[in-house]
Amino acid sequence: MKANRKGDETVTEERYAQMYEACYMRVFSYAMTLSGDRSSAEEITQETFFRAFSKQREFRGESDEVTWLCAIAKNLFADEKRRQARFGDIPEEMPDTEKSVERTAVERDSSFRIHMALHSLEEPYREVFELRVFGELSFSDIGKIFGKTENWARVTYHRARIRLQERMEKS
Repeated sequence: MKANRKGDETVTEERYAQMYEACYMRVFSYAMTLSGDRSSAEEITQETFFRAFSKQREFRGESDEVTWLCAIAKNLFADEKRRQARFGDIPEEMPDTEKSVERTAVERDSSFRIHMALHSLEEPYREVFELRVFGELSFSDIGKIFGKTENWARVTYHRARIRLQERMEKS
């Protein structure tokens, strides 16, 4: 992510474009996992890339770029939650006119049951599961986020999956 020191800004812009293309969907998926709302996830993702590009010198290269970007997204999400807790949040839910009422109700019910089961998982199982499934992160990246090993991430994910299956069978 370092610019060519000879003043060639094109190299930096091309690198940013490559990183954006390569990492956008993974960062967006992770933000979606955190927020549960497409609009918020898009906002978090855009702000993540803005901060990453404006503070690229802070990237020490100790982790993968996606891991670094997901850490930024996680901090942005936490900041937003603190802001909402202080000032309150008014939901802006617009009805989707292209879906049938029945289909929407079924999707909401299924989604609600899945999210209830996910919500009932203890940490770190919940976050590891969400990072792996929704964020599409590797076990290595998940381990880095938690400051643990890749094997720890694999075992934690496996245990989370088993617990989630048990909870889904109960409901």
